[in-house]
Amino acid sequence: MSAPAPSQPARVDAEHVARQEEVLTDEALAFVAELHRRFTPRRDALLAARAERRAEIARTTTLDFLPETAHVREGDWRVADCPAALQDRRVEITGPTDRKMTVNALNSGARVWLADFEDASAPTWENVIGGQLNLTDAYERRIDFTDERGKAYALRPAEELATVVMRPRGWHLDERHLTVEGRPVPGALVDFGLYFLRNAQRLLDLGKGPYFYLPKTESHLEARLWNEVFVFAQDWCGIPQGTVRATVLIETITAAYEMDEILYELRDHASGLNAGRWDYLFSLVKNFRDGGERFVLPDRNAVTMTAPFMRAYTELLVRTCHKRGAHAIGGMAAFIPNRRDPEANEKALEKVRSDKDREAGDGFDGSWVAHPDLVPVAQTSFDAVLGDRPHQKDRLREDVDVKAADLLAVDSLEARPTREGLRNAVQVGTRYIEAWLRGLGAVAIFGLMEDAATAEISRSQIWQWVNAGVVLDTGERVTPELVREIAAEDLAAIRDEAGEEAFAAGRWQQAHDLLLRVSLDEDYAAFLTLPAYELLD
Repeated sequence: MSAPAPSQPARVDAEHVARQEEVLTDEALAFVAELHRRFTPRRDALLAARAERRAEIARTTTLDFLPETAHVREGDWRVADCPAALQDRRVEITGPTDRKMTVNALNSGARVWLADFEDASAPTWENVIGGQLNLTDAYERRIDFTDERGKAYALRPAEELATVVMRPRGWHLDERHLTVEGRPVPGALVDFGLYFLRNAQRLLDLGKGPYFYLPKTESHLEARLWNEVFVFAQDWCGIPQGTVRATVLIETITAAYEMDEILYELRDHASGLNAGRWDYLFSLVKNFRDGGERFVLPDRNAVTMTAPFMRAYTELLVRTCHKRGAHAIGGMAAFIPNRRDPEANEKALEKVRSDKDREAGDGFDGSWVAHPDLVPVAQTSFDAVLGDRPHQKDRLREDVDVKAADLLAVDSLEARPTREGLRNAVQVGTRYIEAWLRGLGAVAIFGLMEDAATAEISRSQIWQWVNAGVVLDTGERVTPELVREIAAEDLAAIRDEAGEEAFAAGRWQQAHDLLLRVSLDEDYAAFLTLPAYELLD
């Protein structure tokens, strides 16, 4: 039932990786090329619109709900009914699509696995192709894994496996290894296209479907573009319209003002919205970085979900989703359990329990964890509220009344930037970037599972504090010289701890240099992964 192939399919320009011919079939390359021809010009225009909107924010230092879409916010409409496989989403586990994570996530006991080609996966060619192979192998039950200790992992019975919701890359990042007429194809279309073509019918045969998480969305017009991609792809593959379901991450400050509109654009394919904490803070800093003292964030770990402006964001998300019949999914518990320190472990688990209790009590229908050991912790919180119900969409939260200014009330925070917070931003940013340059997108750092959003908020806060001339708790002003001093001390400590040979084998100097570049350059880089991608092997 496929459409005829275009005359020029996508061209592959990469070192061969094992089994890539299974993914890069003639039909797949034709499909990706057609996606590129139809939708990349619109993608380009929307990226330009992002820059224009950012310039307007710099001029006005404010945002508001869109007057031209008031009829959508006030209208009486709902998204499409939820498929059975996505009715119960009380615990979702997230992680990259390497072979070990694929097996462990599917076996974790979570209801959903966010199979991540985006922030938890460095976009090496091996990762891009390997992730596609691993997901299909899992659907065909041809996947297993043996760790370095010789312990073997295999899939549990099908009815016990998590439902996969795949996250492609954001609109901003191209895939240099696939080109059409000399232009790289957007990574979002590569990830989506290869996955959809290979697995849409296979998933339907398994009683599920092609489900997606959409990252970094900044406006309802970007959601509209995704909807048009879904319509085209379903037609191309002969799949019934409405088969696709998409959950949109509300992880940009601009999208927070367009939640209704985003669901409306995707209403035949929408499944829900998700509250993504670190990227949301990154977006807030990025857009209001020159907005003065009232937009200066304190140490990232001091900005909890109970902060007034974060409460406004999450409560508006729950109210919007339930009004429209969509799932509201809460944020990440990134803690990595450490069985060697029971006391510290229990303190951290208590924080996770408190966070998940709050989300369930606020009306969220589910939440994220980064480690299988946290699945039962989060499930207990949601079981206590949901019982046997699959969700709590009947809680309309009509008590919530969020004004435009509430979402920007950063100055309601009492916490202030500290030297330890600056040091932590440098440490985490360097360690994450170094791992990313080696092809790792999900990295354990100081007891937390970190992804690209972590590095983005870290370097963004450094940039903001430098440019705002922030004075720390020590009385020191944050200057480029102070940042370089702390970064040099950290790099020396890494070298001493690792030893010269191990240090040289890593990408530490490059990571250090790149962190300083994106933290201290006068021109703020829209995404650190753009210059970092140029350094990937």
